[in-house]
Amino acid sequence: MIKKYYLLSPGPAPVPESVLAAAAVPIIHHRTPEFSKIFMEVTEGLKTVFGTKEDVYVLTSSGSGAMETAVVNLLSPGDKALTINAGKFGERWGNICKAYGVAYKEIVVEWGADYTKDQLSAELRANPDVKAVFCQMSETSTGAVYDIKGFAEVVAPTNAVLVVDGISGMGVMPCPMDEWKVDVLLSGSQKSFMIPPGLAYIAFSPKAWKLVEVAKCSKFYFDAKKARKNLLDKTTPWTPAISLVIQQKKALDIILGMGLEQMYAHHRILGDATRAGVKALGLELLARNPGNILTAVKTPAGIEGGKIVKTMQGKYMAYIQGAQDPNKGKFFRIAHLGYMGGFDVITALVALEMTLTDLGYKLEPGASVKAAEPILRENWA
Repeated sequence: MIKKYYLLSPGPAPVPESVLAAAAVPIIHHRTPEFSKIFMEVTEGLKTVFGTKEDVYVLTSSGSGAMETAVVNLLSPGDKALTINAGKFGERWGNICKAYGVAYKEIVVEWGADYTKDQLSAELRANPDVKAVFCQMSETSTGAVYDIKGFAEVVAPTNAVLVVDGISGMGVMPCPMDEWKVDVLLSGSQKSFMIPPGLAYIAFSPKAWKLVEVAKCSKFYFDAKKARKNLLDKTTPWTPAISLVIQQKKALDIILGMGLEQMYAHHRILGDATRAGVKALGLELLARNPGNILTAVKTPAGIEGGKIVKTMQGKYMAYIQGAQDPNKGKFFRIAHLGYMGGFDVITALVALEMTLTDLGYKLEPGASVKAAEPILRENWA
């Protein structure tokens, strides 16, 4: 039997065929009017997705490069920050702060648990000298999403800035930067922006730029002031990933042509259908406040979690992802973001049913699809 590859991971996510084809056009030089035109169209499109009048800077890096850019441009060694560690990527904020000598306080949240604006407000009252709060819009390692609007409400009246990792959340759920008073918002190319890995995006509010002007952390490649200066000339400080920028222009045409509200609705439908499907199999979700980026599902008793991922990938070519350390084997993650559709959800659920049956889990064949299909049919346009 021919086995087809199904990419169902939260990053890299699938890329539209027309966007893949855009990488095949001949390379143009990045210091030319031709490239500058495309580049500025991309930055303007990103501003729309970010919901900001501020400039959005394009970095040739993974999303972690944008995270590092935020830390080193906002803070000086010895400055105090709060990092919300609710999973592997929230933990990364602390690791970056540590690397640059920032005196961070790490708020450790149980994986999948919620963290409220009231809890954050209490931390800020107890730590009035905090200069920055680092958090996730969506914690990709758990599928949980957080109240960014509420976080901004409690951070805005203080001297601190709110820095939001929107790497997996942007384009899936609303986070209008200016309206909500988010100070730094960042994302990456390989998720709902629907291009391959390699670009990261970051924007700073006027409040954040005041910190940038006095920050003393060492930096060279990720210097925001260099990026701001070069953007005036419609270019970047360093050689950009030319083909990826061209692909991002094509993908933004698709995203903005569809409209952000429709994008959010699309992801909600896929998330609702996936959650209904796994619950119909008697499985339990990990996140108390699950998002529409991915669904993290607890491994059923009596089954070794790693075998679910290995069987779906190795036998059925359905590439979901497992849990990361220190929770390997305890749950698995099915993504539904970006260039995915209703039949991708059906594929994931059928592959999951077949895998669980192979591993001895008792279920009613077709139960997950029976639960998901009405949601997809109702919303199919």
